[in-house]
Amino acid sequence: MDILHAIIVAIVEGLTEFLPISSTAHMGFAANLMGMEETEFFKMFQVSIQFGAILAVVVAYWKKFLDFSNFNFYIKLAISVIPALVLGKLFDDKIEAVLGNQIAIATVLVLGGVILLFVDKWFKNPIIDDEKEITVKKGLIIGFWQCLAMMPGTSRSAASIIGGMTQGLSRKAAAEFSFFLAVPTMLAVTVYSIFVKTWGEGTENATKGYQMLMSSTDNLVLFLIGNIVAFFTAWIAIKSFISFLNKYGFRPWGIYRIVVGLALLIYFYATK
Repeated sequence: MDILHAIIVAIVEGLTEFLPISSTAHMGFAANLMGMEETEFFKMFQVSIQFGAILAVVVAYWKKFLDFSNFNFYIKLAISVIPALVLGKLFDDKIEAVLGNQIAIATVLVLGGVILLFVDKWFKNPIIDDEKEITVKKGLIIGFWQCLAMMPGTSRSAASIIGGMTQGLSRKAAAEFSFFLAVPTMLAVTVYSIFVKTWGEGTENATKGYQMLMSSTDNLVLFLIGNIVAFFTAWIAIKSFISFLNKYGFRPWGIYRIVVGLALLIYFYATK
């Protein structure tokens, strides 16, 4: 992976992380189309540059995240992220195995798109339009919904937003809580991928993420560039997504997922 590859993948990550279209799927497809080798470093890179994306959320909503008088907000997020932490650890190996199956991911992309075509009709009468009205119980339920995104191609954003709407949240409130919940979720995933997880476990090249980063200046530079680019592109996505969602709903995203998913299925079958 060179600097251009890192920049392109980071742009894809930042733009798609908070949209209901699956950043994991788009990064994998982008890498495949560029002919990139799926090394252990690249796998770790895909996960770790999410740190740049979540920093964009913290900066965009800094008043919320730095309001230490609102302790209930932090408690709510801490409890809501528990399902993802527990289930993510339990199914880590299975999740990683699916990451290399582009046909399976493209199929999930299509199926998720079909669901998004009907979401606006299913949840017409929201009763919650502000994060402060979300109870700990509702937050925890949304946290369980978020776990559906452990299947690559599902989209963490789509799963958590739909989960929020099942709890009576408006599109805006559900999208913003999805952003907030992404911070502890992806922070935990990033820390795990860099400091805890052994990449290539069972092989002679098994190593920790931080060891890969420190093994060469090139790897460290790619990591830093990836996070910086992901930060700025995620900022753009966050600023524009909610207004677009309020105006057009989920249907355009559903159509997008179906079209892209089918195109990719045709491509992957044709190049097998």
